[in-house]
Amino acid sequence: MTVYSGQILSVNANDDVFKYLVEDKGKIVFVGNELPEQYKNAKVVELGEKVLTPTFCDSHQHFASFSMFNAGLNVMDCESNEQMMEEIKKFVAKSKNKTLLAFGASPYSVKERVLLSREQLDKVCPKKPMMIVKYDGHACIVNSVLLKKLDKKLKPLRGYHPDTGEMNQEAFFVVSDYISNSISVFGLLKQMQQAADFQAKRGIGLIHTVSGVGFPMNLDITFEKIFGKSLQRGLQLRVFSQSLNPKVAKKRHLPRIGGCFECALDGCFGSQDASMNEPYINDKNNSGVLYYSDEKVTNFLKKANRMGLQIEMHAIGDKAFDQATRCMKAALDDFPREDHRHGIIHDCLPTEEGIKICKDYHIQMPVQTAFIGWKQEPDEYLEEILGKERANRLNPLRTFLNNNIMMSAGSDGPCTTPDPIDWIYKACNHSNPKESLTAKEALRICTYNGYWTTFDEKERGSLEVGKIADMVILSKNPYETPVKELNTIKVEQTFLGGVAYQNQKQSVLGMIFRGIFNHHKV
Repeated sequence: MTVYSGQILSVNANDDVFKYLVEDKGKIVFVGNELPEQYKNAKVVELGEKVLTPTFCDSHQHFASFSMFNAGLNVMDCESNEQMMEEIKKFVAKSKNKTLLAFGASPYSVKERVLLSREQLDKVCPKKPMMIVKYDGHACIVNSVLLKKLDKKLKPLRGYHPDTGEMNQEAFFVVSDYISNSISVFGLLKQMQQAADFQAKRGIGLIHTVSGVGFPMNLDITFEKIFGKSLQRGLQLRVFSQSLNPKVAKKRHLPRIGGCFECALDGCFGSQDASMNEPYINDKNNSGVLYYSDEKVTNFLKKANRMGLQIEMHAIGDKAFDQATRCMKAALDDFPREDHRHGIIHDCLPTEEGIKICKDYHIQMPVQTAFIGWKQEPDEYLEEILGKERANRLNPLRTFLNNNIMMSAGSDGPCTTPDPIDWIYKACNHSNPKESLTAKEALRICTYNGYWTTFDEKERGSLEVGKIADMVILSKNPYETPVKELNTIKVEQTFLGGVAYQNQKQSVLGMIFRGIFNHHKV
């Protein structure tokens, strides 16, 4: 039994701040301002200037992809392509992998203002197949060795650019599938362990992962389900199958379906294929790409909704957002459900009509506040392609909240590194100040709301009596910290089930055995 004394940010219905919390055998047994006599002899942890909050939830992440990229080379911080080439050269020299992977290239954050080319990549990696994934996860650059291996498959596809080595749209998916299939099951599961530890140390207790990115027979969905069931130390994983076939989820006894890739209705701003109601400012002939017809999307949503699945769909541009809301409305009109918790992911450029549908039909939104003021996709670039008026309407957090829409926060990892403190900071320092949230509102969307999204709010997500003691100690109180200084807050320690988090420690075979026979919720 442990008593925590200090500032307890409960994130309950009233956002109460209490003086005491008592944890016993992994559960919260008391929260309040006057410590009952029965707990006065228990061990006391004095928080001082620090505070206790619920653990965070990453409500949209590509966990298998993040695991792979987290184990590879991250080039997001490179200031120039020249620096990137030097980092790649060092990585190639020390890596023993047969196929090499880097992530985070952006033409908007390097001084040259262009992507690294195939020719430049060949200079530093001439012998092994290599792919550098663009920061948005929707395009990549390949070297000549990899291009030679896949050229016949890539030639007939949209997004094939052999001169520069850039692959996007369907061509990117083929390259991504090849890379996924080049990694062994054992290697991937070990990378998943490392990724889990990485996130738990940042205060994340629950990860919503979207799976289904080209592994044969959707094996990555199976891997993530096994991995989620095998997790030690109390960390939680909830798996969404990225498929337009509801049987993929049902076959694996998953209660939810959706995500990006096959469930994406459009592309993204970085590749200028997010689907728009009006053309891009810098290309009047381009309105992006809407991947599917209304008929196909509606048929899928109706079928999945009637099967009782929870559904989430990717929509970045306003035309895709309109399609998502229109088709979800049709599915729920066809078969009304009281507590479906269907969602639309990203919601970067919503419309008034679509927002009204979300409000009326209780459609929730896993948003990415990390996209606000994003180095890899800066405001200047967004204004250049969208125009000032549309750019000013991106990620309207306050508008969503004013319409009583349930928002949660996610990293879209590996597109951004899972970092809840950054999510809170960005939400409170929106590039359009009218759309900023308060620290209390931001903490809620990063904690309770994420747990609510996958029906976990009765056990976790707030510090209340009877709930599991999943808690984080922060270096200072976000409610009392000036908004411009919120990014100085540190995660001091993560507790899951009342126990300080320690790294995952089990063999791959032990992980598989545990994952097959455990009955943990995923």
